[in-house]
Order: sequence, then C-alpha cells, then structure tokens
Amino acid sequence: MLAKTNQKAALVVALIAVVYLLLSFNLPVYSNALIDADVIPKGLGFLLLFFALLLYLDKKNETEADKEKRKISKKHVINLLVVAGMILIYIFLLEIIGFVLMTTVFIFVCSLYLDYKHHVTNIITSVVFSLVIYGLFNYLLKINLPAGILPF
Repeated sequence: MLAKTNQKAALVVALIAVVYLLLSFNLPVYSNALIDADVIPKGLGFLLLFFALLLYLDKKNETEADKEKRKISKKHVINLLVVAGMILIYIFLLEIIGFVLMTTVFIFVCSLYLDYKHHVTNIITSVVFSLVIYGLFNYLLKINLPAGILPF
C-alpha cells in the first residue's frame, strides 16, 4: 500500500496536520473579535491536510535521479544543525535581550555563517528589517514585541 516515498511522506504530513488541527480547535474563542484567533491556524491545518492528500495521490514514480536528488550531504546536515542551534539561542535570548537586537544579530550572524560576503549590505538589511518589523508590530498592529535592554 505504501510503495512510494511520497505516500509515506504524505502520511507523516497528514499526521502532523491532524495534530495541528486538534490543537488549533483548542484555541480560545474571543466573542468581540471580527476574525477570531483560530481562523489562520485552522486554515493552515486544512491546507496542510489537503496537500498531504495531493502528495498521497501523486502518480509520479520515483526515478533513480530523484533518489539521488534527495540525498543530503554531510555539510548540508551540519549547516542545518548549526542554523537550528542559532534559532534555539535566538528564542532563548529574545525576551532577555529584545527583539530588535536579537533579530539584528541573528540575521547578521546567520548570513555570515552561510557565507554571505556583502557585510555592509548584511548589516543594513539586518538593522532595517528588525526596526521595520518592530515598528509595524508595536505601533501599527499594537502587538508588543520584547524590548529587552533597549529603552523603547
């Protein structure tokens, strides 16, 4: 029944989608909200379930070239693990140091690690992106992001 890799992957994705949907149905309901907080999570969960179904029903047979494409080199695995470690450090320090500083440092260091050579562009992008997102969330959307050690 599960002869193809796509079908195996589809079942894993469907299982993740079902768990995600169950959790999204447990989100609290806000009676005074025009669009409730659970709309986007439920929509994404159903979309993920739909894509899992499409993946399961895919008729394309896997060739040897497809199998070769799926192999990940040791270097790429190490890069993924290092970036995952950076993300965990970012999450841990976000409340303490603050969104603007941590996001700026995270983007800069991650880009540096992934061998991006244009350092001035990297610094400008890191700072501007962090400040714009902070401003949009804090002042336009009225969603407070962690200020951390900065006074604003």
